[in-house]
Amino acid sequence: MGGLLSEVSKKLADRWLTLLVLPGALYLAVVAAGLTLGQSAALDVGRLTRAISEAAQAPQVTTVGGQIVLLAAILAGAAAAGLAAQSLGSVVERVALAASWHAWPWPFGELAERHVARRQRRWNAARAEYEALRLLERAPRPADRPGPRERHRAAHRCERISVERPERPTWSGDRIHATAVRLDRDAHVNLLTLWPHLWLVLPEEIRDEIGKARAALTRAAVLGGWALLYLPLAWWWWPAMPLTVMLMVISARRLRTASDTYATLLEASVRLHLTDLADKLRIEEQPMGPPLGDAVMRRLSSPAPATEPAS
Repeated sequence: MGGLLSEVSKKLADRWLTLLVLPGALYLAVVAAGLTLGQSAALDVGRLTRAISEAAQAPQVTTVGGQIVLLAAILAGAAAAGLAAQSLGSVVERVALAASWHAWPWPFGELAERHVARRQRRWNAARAEYEALRLLERAPRPADRPGPRERHRAAHRCERISVERPERPTWSGDRIHATAVRLDRDAHVNLLTLWPHLWLVLPEEIRDEIGKARAALTRAAVLGGWALLYLPLAWWWWPAMPLTVMLMVISARRLRTASDTYATLLEASVRLHLTDLADKLRIEEQPMGPPLGDAVMRRLSSPAPATEPAS
């Protein structure tokens, strides 16, 4: 038991150090550099070096007690910055996935609605172009048929907007929503209702892979939270701005990749293991498709509450 607790404590300490303290310490270093140099001497390395040397020679940090207090203050400040970045990361994640964008307050809801409409028009045009090329592939004369590269480019343009018809203001949100759309269309299952039950019958290795993909999505959002923390520093130290932009770009790319991986794993898990759930529910063996999905959803759906007769 003692060995188990020791191992758990070690893992928690490692995660605390990796996720909070190290990024937070870098943030505090940038804050200190910005306060020391300012806009007029933003890249003056000599001035920064002298300031560090003077601070290291201060009486408060030359004693053991002062060094302990300083280290404790740095660790506390770094951890606080890390917690703030994680809190902002949760906001970034909610915005990136935009699951409840219809409830966003004014004017964000109205702006998101216009953006969704604009994305839908672009997607409709790109999809129409792709379908026209597919139709031309059946032309009697080979000379009238488009080349494969042209069709692939049209498909790529469509997928860059959204995999399915856009219903959310972000690509990442639409990518995960596309999983629910496809499963409803192909198997007549509601992913929101189905998933908690399916999760209990998935093999351990598949749940681990899905958990890793979900964690990668969270880490990408936290990186966006760090970008939001660095943004105010540019007010008095301009090098913080390119750092903020870099973090935003990396966060956006990772959010896109992580959401694609997570959505792919969700869809694959349902398609591969819906029959396993049906077997647990004592449903007669059927191939993956609408009849099986309808039967599973009838078992999982809770009936509407009965209304009391009027007295």
